[in-house]
Amino acid sequence: MPSIVENTTFDCADPYALAQFWSGVLGRPVADEDEPGDPEVGIELDHGGTLLFIRVPETKTVKNRIHLCLTPEGPRDAEVERLLAAGATMFDDQRRPDGTGWAVLHDPEGNEFCVLRSKAEKAAK
Repeated sequence: MPSIVENTTFDCADPYALAQFWSGVLGRPVADEDEPGDPEVGIELDHGGTLLFIRVPETKTVKNRIHLCLTPEGPRDAEVERLLAAGATMFDDQRRPDGTGWAVLHDPEGNEFCVLRSKAEKAAK
């Protein structure tokens, strides 16, 4: 019998602050019962499952072995700019002059994630 992914968990120093960042990225609210200072904070996803942010004492020291790849609803480059303004940082810009490629960003605690082209951008090329 197969399994389903219930949570995708981020170890972090400040679960509520990091969840607020990802709430803005995904347009999904932080769970109503979660508050600043909580040791774990969740964001329920549209397709099921939860992004779960859990406080740990150590900081991130190496590259993630797993990361999220985001497909924006609008243009990739506009989404990258929105996320940079929200507190992300550019880690590895793989966007190409012909419009292909992706951008690897860091969230406020240094976790890598990618921003891919939108479905419309992929269909146009």
